[in-house]
Amino acid sequence: MGRPPRCEWTLVHAVRQQAEVQGDRPFLRFEDGQSFTFRSLDQRSDEVARSLAALGVQAGDRVLGMIGNRAENLLAMLGTNKLGAVWVPVNTGLRGVFLQHQLHNAEPRVVILEDALAANLHDVEAGPVPPSATVVVGDPSLSLPGCLAKGRRLTFTELDRLRSPASAAMDLVLPAVGDIAMIMYTSGTTGPSKGVLMPHGHCYLLGLGAAEATGLTADDRYLVCMPFFHANGLLMQFAACLIAGAEVVVAERFRATTWLEEVRASGATLTNGLGVIPEFIYRQPPTDGDRDHRLRLMMAVPIAEEWGKAFEERFGVPFLQGFGMTECNMVAYSRPGVEPLEPGCAGYVLDEWFEVRIVDPETDEPRPQGEVGEIVVRPKVAGCFMAGYFRMPDRTVEAWRNLWFHSGDAGRFDSAGRLHYVDRLKDCIRRRGENISSFEIEQVLNAHPAVAESAVVGVKVAGAGGEDEVKAYVVASPGAELDPRELLDWCSPRMPYFAVPRFVEWVSELAKTPTGKLQKVALREVGVTERTWDRESVGYVVRR
Repeated sequence: MGRPPRCEWTLVHAVRQQAEVQGDRPFLRFEDGQSFTFRSLDQRSDEVARSLAALGVQAGDRVLGMIGNRAENLLAMLGTNKLGAVWVPVNTGLRGVFLQHQLHNAEPRVVILEDALAANLHDVEAGPVPPSATVVVGDPSLSLPGCLAKGRRLTFTELDRLRSPASAAMDLVLPAVGDIAMIMYTSGTTGPSKGVLMPHGHCYLLGLGAAEATGLTADDRYLVCMPFFHANGLLMQFAACLIAGAEVVVAERFRATTWLEEVRASGATLTNGLGVIPEFIYRQPPTDGDRDHRLRLMMAVPIAEEWGKAFEERFGVPFLQGFGMTECNMVAYSRPGVEPLEPGCAGYVLDEWFEVRIVDPETDEPRPQGEVGEIVVRPKVAGCFMAGYFRMPDRTVEAWRNLWFHSGDAGRFDSAGRLHYVDRLKDCIRRRGENISSFEIEQVLNAHPAVAESAVVGVKVAGAGGEDEVKAYVVASPGAELDPRELLDWCSPRMPYFAVPRFVEWVSELAKTPTGKLQKVALREVGVTERTWDRESVGYVVRR
């Protein structure tokens, strides 16, 4: 696969070029039946761009999308970028304080909202600069939540038809590599979620790197069952296929029980699995048809010793591992077929584009080969790395101290020069493929009148695929009594389902540092004890 000059490393350039080269070849299809050729995706996103311009969207404005894996998501993203504006994809599981921060921080000019997700915004307060328009994807009679009630409202169909003489005649933008394309929010550790400023080159390289690591060609077909608000689904899969000219089949979401049927029906040759997805697949009952598919590769992390090689043998599919973050791109990939699977081995650094070191997390001094330390990264090319955290300069400086981006993850290099991921240094919980802010969970817990304070940590338990389960240590208010079920009933409508604690333990006090920070290391080490209440042991089910 040839590379265009780096001045053309944007998804707008890519969709333009593929529309010209691939034309009416099938490219993209969705569960609801919508489908696009390379040319029609380019044309339709042009129309959406001109419609957004008629709503007043200009270069630099933010357009926030709370949409599932639907065609409108990608049309809005490309249309936004064709105006030089910034696409802000939001996790569709967010609600309450989790969602309010992102809406206020982004201050979008336009919000594009899927009707089924409107209830997530009902407890969200309007920001100081409310959106000037809301576009509803789905039910035209949907009642908008109060935070979106002041601006203009229209359906996506109406948006698609909306033109003004000026917008119809305007020239659309071919952005520069260093211009900001997207803001993706990644969980905070000691504060709210941080909006990662992602230049066009950064987004493009996430796709190009994945395409080259997988050997993606126009003969491939990618099954995407991961959400488009994650860099993995949107950039490492969709964008990779756009760059390589491969076909894309989009599932609404991952379903372990029907995954193999969907792989067969789609004719997919590649797919990705993040977090516990591959383990959930492996835990399904074996069948005689487990190798009856066209998959040649599956990109997935983390892989566990307990089932990694057994998965490859059972399904006849090798795993591709790697290491990266929304902030720093994918900086390393393994070499399946060349080297045997080694769980945790992210592979070789893409040293054409990145420098990677292992350093002492306290001093930033380099650690010798083989020793564990913090993974730090910096780019070698401009525009292909995050440009900071939106409206959080202090967090940007903290992450970039000593001119290296600090991942907060522990790793090591082996004697062959391969990067190994070991564990997380940050107080960020990883569950069900999602990064969860303990700070934001604590905010919801602490708002309960019977809770004086809380500390939330990730704990390791069997069967979690190396990921965390959420445990809350709770100090009750004086004289208050609270059943754990009642506490989870409070949490469920106020946070994403994947963030609701599985474990609750009542404590009389929480240890703190002299500066007032919670001392969580010991709490994590305690893990699950006989004093810990487990919602799964009593059959408590969290609604999605």
